[in-house]
Amino acid sequence: MSLPLARFALMAVLLAFGGTAIAGTSVVFSKDEIAIIQDYYSKHPGDSGQPNGKKSKAKPLPPGIAKNLARGKPLPPGIAKRYLPSDLVRMLPPVYPGYERIVVDGRVLLVDIATQVIQDVLMEAVYH
Repeated sequence: MSLPLARFALMAVLLAFGGTAIAGTSVVFSKDEIAIIQDYYSKHPGDSGQPNGKKSKAKPLPPGIAKNLARGKPLPPGIAKRYLPSDLVRMLPPVYPGYERIVVDGRVLLVDIATQVIQDVLMEAVYH
């Protein structure tokens, strides 16, 4: 196979699989993000991200739902999610386009906005 034809074939394969599969495996919390999030919550225990510093009154999730908060699984419908505190958001690098960082049941999740599929999970990041 000639070099131009080989390049064309490689490009065709990459286009056929699209960026989603490649991006889906690499969209995770970076080591820096993990360190910033863990450091923030170690210094601000109980910061739920609620307006005016209110404590969250949410009950823990049932075990069957909690186990579905895992990488590669969609967020359960109607799940109570919160956004990270604004002070923490300012410390973090910008989130990947098309993704959001949220807090659910004491876990910080990185979620694909379009599909609501969880890309990464920081277990017990938010201290109650």
